[in-house]
Amino acid sequence: MRADARRNHARLVTEARATFAQHGADASLEDVAKRAGVGIGTLYRHFPNRHALLNAVFADAVSDLLTRSRELLDAPNPCTALVEWLRAVITHASEYRGLSRALMSASHDDASALAQCSGPMREAGDALLTRAQQAGSVRTGVAIGDLLQLTNAIALAAEETPGDPELADRLLALTLRGLKA
Repeated sequence: MRADARRNHARLVTEARATFAQHGADASLEDVAKRAGVGIGTLYRHFPNRHALLNAVFADAVSDLLTRSRELLDAPNPCTALVEWLRAVITHASEYRGLSRALMSASHDDASALAQCSGPMREAGDALLTRAQQAGSVRTGVAIGDLLQLTNAIALAAEETPGDPELADRLLALTLRGLKA
């Protein structure tokens, strides 16, 4: 990539992060391009669709979640480790209005650029879930894909109910009671 193209790419990601944080994951891509000081065509040359841009914006956060999952694999209590990681996933999804909805829709589209982060997240979560299942804390038959969908649904419900800051924790606790072996 040429130097000016690299600068444009970096500016687009930086401005998209700020725009999505302020206006949600459904914010106008034209606004992102404008804030980055480039035309919409430049944005689409770098990111062919919204999911590709979302993937670039959230790559750092996903990397942090993957690192955290690896750290938690050595935790003495596998169930606590899984819960801690799921809380981190909810917190991440809650940082950007509309992200949970985008993640849920991308989970059904393997061709989506946003689904690229889904694979590593599923692997990370599956390792924690399997460990909790092997310890007898979580019943067998629970799939990580379903658990991540529930986690995103919890983040979405909390997003839609901003006046109840405890909602995500209550819904996660309720979900976890259903997972017990």
